[in-house]
Amino acid sequence: MALITWSQTILFVALSLVAFGIELWALVDCARNKTTDFQRAFKRTKGFWLGVTGAAAACGFLAIPYPIGLGLLPIFIQLIAVTAACVYLADVRPALKSVRGTTGNTGPYGPW
Repeated sequence: MALITWSQTILFVALSLVAFGIELWALVDCARNKTTDFQRAFKRTKGFWLGVTGAAAACGFLAIPYPIGLGLLPIFIQLIAVTAACVYLADVRPALKSVRGTTGNTGPYGPW
């Protein structure tokens, strides 16, 4: 029985770390974009998305050491947080990239 509990704990911690990585990626990407790009893409403001992704990263960080110990609450919080980060990455990030266009050095194989 201890082996099952140990393996579940390792699995939940690994999934929590993956989710935290996604949330951190969304936060860093949001912080790197300009405020005007959000307006030109007709998305909410940069402050809004910084708040959403920052709160998601904070919740994800706090949920890492407590995968099972406090019941299902940290798991649900982590699920909500990673969903918010994924919404940013799947919806807002591509819109910002299309507004920004390709700037900088473009070689024969595209921008690098």
